[in-house]
Amino acid sequence: MSERADCALRAAEAGGAVALGSFREGIAVETKGDKTDVVTQADRDAQETVVAAIREEYPEDAIVGEEDEELRDVPESGPSWIIDPIDGTNNFVRGIQMWTTSVAATVDGEIVAGASVCPALDDTYLLDDGAAYRNGEAISVSDEADPEAFTVVPTVWWPFERREEYTAACRGIVERFGDMRRFGSAQLALALCAAGAVEGVVTNVEANPWDSVVGAGLVEAAGGTVTDIHGESWRHDSRGLVASNGEAHDLVLEAAREAEAEAER
Repeated sequence: MSERADCALRAAEAGGAVALGSFREGIAVETKGDKTDVVTQADRDAQETVVAAIREEYPEDAIVGEEDEELRDVPESGPSWIIDPIDGTNNFVRGIQMWTTSVAATVDGEIVAGASVCPALDDTYLLDDGAAYRNGEAISVSDEADPEAFTVVPTVWWPFERREEYTAACRGIVERFGDMRRFGSAQLALALCAAGAVEGVVTNVEANPWDSVVGAGLVEAAGGTVTDIHGESWRHDSRGLVASNGEAHDLVLEAAREAEAEAER
């Protein structure tokens, strides 16, 4: 394992263990804006633990994080870390097991290693040296080529004033593909795409880097395709995120563009 992958994994495991200690323990919940944009002390404690683990090895590197006083934008040059202590906090506070602690290592804005740990599911996803793993075993995207057998995920939440876009995204999926899921955690949805459990993940929303970078890296390393809403190569600051197993990416992209067309009205 590379040094940065090892650090990402250890930091994510440490933060995930802290979060798991408060899971289903009746922890107090606060809102950051919208009523569904929630945060808990577990988020803050887990992020503090992740940061401390990174700082032990890389004290000078920039850190981008969802909570507290960390940077909000990924530096375009030099090494940095992107962390989400609990991706899927709405699941976390409801006692639903689908949440992750995710840590990405980047250099010049590009991911080089990362880990998404799912403590309540007992799964760990790792990106290292261009390969993707779950629980130590190499993973790859689904080889399903028939769109009528695809399962596709709408992800990254649309606020109330943008629910028409959410509706359009769902319509775009159900009119083209066999089934649809929503997991409430973008990092987990992308990891599951990398592991072949679903064939596509779509949003026209500009995803925060802490919600997306590890997962997008996993999909690409597992042989899938990740683009922005325009079909161009995806970056941490792209508008939209469209991930697929690559077998019918244009069709998955069409579903995402249903939401974008609604946004442009």
